Amino acid sequence: MRLGEERIAWLSRLIIRGILGENLVEPLQAEEKLYREIKRTIIGELQVEDEIDTFVRKKIQSLSRRIPEGSAEWTVLYRKFMEEEMRRRKKV
Repeated sequence: MRLGEERIAWLSRLIIRGILGENLVEPLQAEEKLYREIKRTIIGELQVEDEIDTFVRKKIQSLSRRIPEGSAEWTVLYRKFMEEEMRRRKKV
């Protein structure tokens, strides 16, 4: 996960302020419950992204010839495989 606990908490509170500012929910609705749900969603999405990153890196490493990480070819393959896996998982 690329974001720390403090950053996720800050983003969650920022989203809540936006929701409350747009009058999308009643201010007295369980704000703490909304905060926990937003935070849980952010963490879940980041974990999926981490899983896909690991999958893509292993896929590149399993190719018949070694492609150095950071090379132009590696970057192109990483983006391609990442997009494919993201699309595949969205369909599920």
